[in-house]
Order: sequence, then structure tokens, then C-alpha cells
Amino acid sequence: MSEFPNKISLNLDNPCYTGSVQKLYDVPDHPELLISETTAGGSVFDVGTIFNIEGSDVGRASFRHLVFQELQNPEAWKNLSQKLSEEGSLIQKDVSGLVEKVLSGFSKNGAPTHHAGMIDRSSGEVYAKGFPSCPSNLTLIKKYKVEKPELNKLLVWHFYDYEKYHHLDQYVIPLEYIVRLGITSGSSILRKYSALSDSDKKEYLNDLGIDRPLSPWIQFDYPIVDLTTKYEPEDRNISRQEAALISGTDGNTFAKSMIMAILGAYLLQQIFARMGLFLWDLKWEIAKDGDNLVFVDTIDTDSVRVTFNIVRDNRTYFVHFNKQSMRDYYKIMHSEWYRAVNEAKKIAPKTGKAFTEILTEGQNRNEYPLTPVIDERFLDLQKQKFEMIQGFIQGKEKELQKEAEKIARAEIDYYESAKKIEEYEELNAE
Repeated sequence: MSEFPNKISLNLDNPCYTGSVQKLYDVPDHPELLISETTAGGSVFDVGTIFNIEGSDVGRASFRHLVFQELQNPEAWKNLSQKLSEEGSLIQKDVSGLVEKVLSGFSKNGAPTHHAGMIDRSSGEVYAKGFPSCPSNLTLIKKYKVEKPELNKLLVWHFYDYEKYHHLDQYVIPLEYIVRLGITSGSSILRKYSALSDSDKKEYLNDLGIDRPLSPWIQFDYPIVDLTTKYEPEDRNISRQEAALISGTDGNTFAKSMIMAILGAYLLQQIFARMGLFLWDLKWEIAKDGDNLVFVDTIDTDSVRVTFNIVRDNRTYFVHFNKQSMRDYYKIMHSEWYRAVNEAKKIAPKTGKAFTEILTEGQNRNEYPLTPVIDERFLDLQKQKFEMIQGFIQGKEKELQKEAEKIARAEIDYYESAKKIEEYEELNAE
């Protein structure tokens, strides 16, 4: 990490970018770097910041710092390599040898990332390893170009032009790599599968590389990678072939990016397992930097699905310790607003407008419900989840599973007291 400064001057007055969950700032005298300030705000269904969870800003930044340190750590990859060397593992399944090649490289040097470290808010010192005495919501990252595809309109149609990506370097590949180790009730591929005819279902399973029907809460023998666009107004599921073409990379580089995403998921699975949590899926963003591919963006409870699995009254409940808990809250407790969001998303592709614009227009005409306010009792449960994760980061692993179970039971109790337990069970129990 010697290419990065050990200390920087903090000037957080004018962000160069303000998003739903983070702000970005330029770094004086270091045009190649950015400061990321994680906010306590939260967004679901891509509608922007609509809630705040106290402590989530530091909690998400701390977990992000922990994960990127692990990605950069050769010893972590060596341990994973030993685990994956067993017969029947992903390494044996991969006839191309690319999995073993990528894993070997990471075991020697760690995985390339854009993450330089966590910043001490009071001193500006950059912690490439370890944490400041008071963890902050500030991280230092290397800057990569973010280019959006050009929208072209033709008669009553529109399409996006990705040609520019084939002439760029040091850019974020315009894809989200969604790695699935299993399938939850809220999975987009489950919704797509359920809507298909029997013959189309068989073809879809073959394309995914799965040899059994899809149903909630099954675990896959090997991960699958689902790909979506990143910089269109709404994320759009695309085939591997289309993803390879719009990525701007050659075939070998694109294949390597898929393997990176899978191996990174395995590494995170081991981290969550130490908290007693099960990782179902997560999403990565990857940048191209010369001949290297680099893990970028953030990885936290906004970009994963993890559950604490608990048996209660002879049923298994899957309680989310990630943003899916908030999505389910809106679906169950504010179903009319959730339906309005989906209606706006269906209209958007026909107009070329962002669905949020259509949603706001409908709210202004009183056709759609206003964005709901979250119950403080439910928000407090989400705060407790972040506090538990902070406990993990501080090395309190022995107490974590009991704490996770306590929070999980309290979340089930919340829906029982609201007389919404049947709706909750439909989404998160079997």
C-alpha cells in the first residue's frame, strides 16, 4: 500500500458526488484519490435515501475496511485455496484452469482493490491495516473513471451505446456481478423463473448451470453469477454474452472478472460464518486498470444478503442481517407504496425516464402513496444488527451468535405484534 499517503488533510465541505448512501470528496494534492464518507442513510428499490439507521455509517465503513483488508491479504487466499482444493470443488470443476490461476495469484500478492484504508477523522491518518482507536465513516480509495453509456432514441424506441468502453482504461466496468451461493425468496432469478413456462424453465436452468428446480432457501453446489447493467436508469438483467460485449474487455479478461467475483464471494462467506450468519448472495463492482482487474466500490450490508437461520415453533425462519430486512419491511408494512414503486418501474422503460421521476409525478398527482415513515421500533432492531457487526470487528466473536439469535427472535416478535406474521413467514420461513 506504499503508493498511498499515510496521512491526508481532510476537507469535507464540498463533495464531488452525493449518493444515497455515501459522499465522495477530492483529496488535495492527490487527484488520483477520493475520500468516501459513508452516510447513515439507506435506500431500497433504488428510490434514493428514505431512512436513517443510527450507527450504520461507521458500521458499514468498518465492515468495508475489514473486507478489503481480507481481500488484500495473501494468507486469507491461501486458506481459501486449501479449502477449495478438496475433490469435487470449484477448482476441479473448472477445466479451463482459470480458477486455480487467479487463486494462485491472489495467494501470492492478495487481490487488487481500490481501497487504501480507513481515515482517522481527528488526525487524518490513514490505516491501511487495523483500525483507528475510534473507527470512522471515512475511507480512502483510488479513483477510477465512471462513464455512463449514451442514450440513443430512435422513433418510439431507445437503446444504450456502450462503444466508448472499448477505448478506455482505468474505468469501472459498467456491470454488477451478482454472485449467488443460494436463493432467497426475494431473489430476482426466482421471480423470473416462476414466470416461465415449463420448457422455458428447463432452458433457463441450463443457462444458469443448475440441475434442479428453483425454490426459496436452497443452496447451490457451485455459485452462479448473475449480471446486470450498472449505469442505466434501472439495473437490467443481461446475458453473459451481452455483458461481455458491453464490458469493454476482451473475452479472457471478462472471464477472469467472473472468477474474481466468485472467489470474492467465497472469502466473504467465511467472514459471515464466523458471526453465525449465512451468505446467500452479494454484488461486486470491478474496474479495469491496465492488465489488472480491481475490486472497487463498497461491500457492506447494502450489497449482500445474509441471514441468521433459526427454528421456532417447528418452522425455520431466515432473518436478514442486511438491507433485505428493510425491503421486506416496506413490502409487508407499506404494501400500497411498494406496489406504486413497481408500477413506476414498469412504465419507465416505455418512456426513457427514470422510474423515480414517474413515481414522484404520481405522488404529486395523489395517484401514488407518499414515501412511508419507518417505525422507530423496527429501526432500533436494525441498529442492533450494526452494533453486533461492530462487536465482530472488535473481536467479540464468542458472544455474537447469542446476540444474533436474540435480535432475530425480536424481529419475528415485531411482525407478530403487528399481526403481520403470516406475510413475514411467506417471505422468510419454510
